[in-house]
Amino acid sequence: MRFPLLLLTPILLAMTLVVAAPPAHAHLTAEELPSLAPLVKEIGPAVVNIQVTGEPKQMQSRPQQPQQPHPFFDHPFFKEFFGDREFERRRPQMRRPSALGSGVIVDAENGYLLTNNHVVEVGEEITVTLTDRRVFKAELVGADPETDVALLKIDADSLSAMPLANSDGLEVGDYVVAIGNPFGLGQTVTAGIVSAIGRSGLRLGPDSYQDFIQTDAAINVGNSGGALINLKGELVGINTAIFTGGGGNIGIGFAIPINMARQVMDQLLTHGEIQRGRIGVQIQDLTPEIAEALGTTYQKGALVAQVLPDTPAEAAGIQRGDVVVEMNGDPVTGSADLRNQVGMLRVGDAVRLTIVREGETMTIDLAVGEAGKVALGLGSQVPELKGVVLGPIDPSSPLHEEVEGVMVIEVEEGTPAWEAGLRADDVIVQVNRREVREPDEIVAVVEETGLPILLNVRRGEGALFLLIR
Repeated sequence: MRFPLLLLTPILLAMTLVVAAPPAHAHLTAEELPSLAPLVKEIGPAVVNIQVTGEPKQMQSRPQQPQQPHPFFDHPFFKEFFGDREFERRRPQMRRPSALGSGVIVDAENGYLLTNNHVVEVGEEITVTLTDRRVFKAELVGADPETDVALLKIDADSLSAMPLANSDGLEVGDYVVAIGNPFGLGQTVTAGIVSAIGRSGLRLGPDSYQDFIQTDAAINVGNSGGALINLKGELVGINTAIFTGGGGNIGIGFAIPINMARQVMDQLLTHGEIQRGRIGVQIQDLTPEIAEALGTTYQKGALVAQVLPDTPAEAAGIQRGDVVVEMNGDPVTGSADLRNQVGMLRVGDAVRLTIVREGETMTIDLAVGEAGKVALGLGSQVPELKGVVLGPIDPSSPLHEEVEGVMVIEVEEGTPAWEAGLRADDVIVQVNRREVREPDEIVAVVEETGLPILLNVRRGEGALFLLIR
């Protein structure tokens, strides 16, 4: 297709001007260009390299996908020179287990620094290398595997500490910088934004406390225990994990909020261990469907599925079906939120809960009790009740003579009840907030109220609510 010269001339002229025009920033000096360099130079010395070694022991390699050896090494001629490489690869070897990570100095006067528990748990000799290449042996003051926080101490002068921010003030979209000192090669710096806050659900263990900051600033292997900072140069988090399919960064990294790490540090310095308490409730997330069944306008909160006997919650009058929406003035958006807030308190600390009970809001005061394991409830929803066989509690059940209710004898696989999670040996103790003792009572309540049906179920040592539609 041919274009008239009259039309082409303005286009060619515009292209000439674009090519000839100098860059808009050409007049800027190096000092005027935006850069994170001054910030990194100021707070960088507070980020250190950590190397951990342990006693020699026989180490078996992790299970891996079978690797096909290159045909080059299968040829008899080359085996004569290189030996049986497959045998060498499979042979167990003796080596010193070691880990490499990063840490952040938070107290220059006393030499305290924070890192991840998973960095220091593999061995017994910890070496810290500063940015000025000085090397020190570190003492493990204490560690908390449930938050993955560890506190170290080094005896050194002229240290630089990083100021601590209030991580509760972080918002999605805030700019952050991740700094690590991996492999002893020097510091690495990456930048990004806060992608999310209050992240949980990572498969880090059933007892872990999770309230992660998610960021797209690259956090790679060796940067664990490093610093996540804001643009003021303040520490907002301790880098701890990445979500990855192949070991590399894909823009989903996680950091422990510094407020949580600071609480752990304070307990380790005060008590030498974590004195984690409980209030004595088993809880689950409040869903919109369950909220509707409970008759509350709240859409978020921690739903009390069970109140454990002889606990502060029982003494304070908390009841099954209460929805906790605030704790000490801070909002509670779900079960993990309440568990994290309680778990960071010391035994004996005062707690004021704002709860919703049958549509009314009230406050309850109590004190954190002795440490104990309180499992989270697991909520499910089912569209209707069918394919379920009910009966009295079997004498062989651990719940026999402990609770009163109706046992689920059988749940037909593939039915809505099965898909929702109702299982044999569950014990139904309430239907639509009414106590039930016999299968006929369940039928009577269902006939009277119809769907939806709210069940309170005991399962082993736990409890949960199920909503049936």
